[in-house]
Amino acid sequence: MTEQAIPVFYGESPRVRLVPVDRPWTWLAAGWRDVMAAPGVSLAYGALMVALTYLLLILLLQVGVFWLILPMTAGFFFLAPLMAVGLYETSRRLAAREPVSLGAAFAAFQRNGLQLSYMGVLLGLFHLGWVRIALLIFAVFFGLGFNPNWDNLVVRLAQPDAIPFWAVGTAVGAVFAALVFAISAVSIPMLLDRDVNVFVAVATSFTAVRRNWPAMTLWAGLIVAFTAFGIIPLFLGLAVTMPLIGHATWHAYKDVVE
Repeated sequence: MTEQAIPVFYGESPRVRLVPVDRPWTWLAAGWRDVMAAPGVSLAYGALMVALTYLLLILLLQVGVFWLILPMTAGFFFLAPLMAVGLYETSRRLAAREPVSLGAAFAAFQRNGLQLSYMGVLLGLFHLGWVRIALLIFAVFFGLGFNPNWDNLVVRLAQPDAIPFWAVGTAVGAVFAALVFAISAVSIPMLLDRDVNVFVAVATSFTAVRRNWPAMTLWAGLIVAFTAFGIIPLFLGLAVTMPLIGHATWHAYKDVVE
């Protein structure tokens, strides 16, 4: 493996390792070992995230904007890296042979809390931008006068002439997701693990993705696939797939960043 120092705004310059294209499978295996090593913490964490997702869905239904469920579900990819901070902490504790608990997992948000907050604002802006653009795409294809309810929205989106809408929405969403992945692939675990600022973490993540783009492309595809598997059974599968991806992300960070 070769390493490269990263020019950053300020702070210590980390080094990024080159990894083989198939290394994401190793990260997944390590993530699964962490799930098995701390099943109570990992699965409880995942179940709580599912519960929060259901609360959000109920809120959208109650206020009559259920049509936001689709862009909000797609936007889950933007916020999930930050939501998984407790899983990174659990993996860190397992590696350090420290006791793990659900309380310790959630307490991890306090470590380097200011920089994690900045990262949360950044990801939140991406999510907000995506929702606004998704609404604009919807208006362009279906018109401002279309007043959706559950029945006519499902029927309308299932029509053949809705294919361009799906194509454009997917393409734009993919661009947003790629940008978020580039800046968050290793940045949030790094903010948890080291006393660095958000500029250093984002620069490191971007460089790690750029220099390891074959492996990181596979990794991004696996994240999308496992997250989709978790969402399809009415989000219940996220109780397992989110902890798996969260733990694996920690091992990706430790493998790629010196």
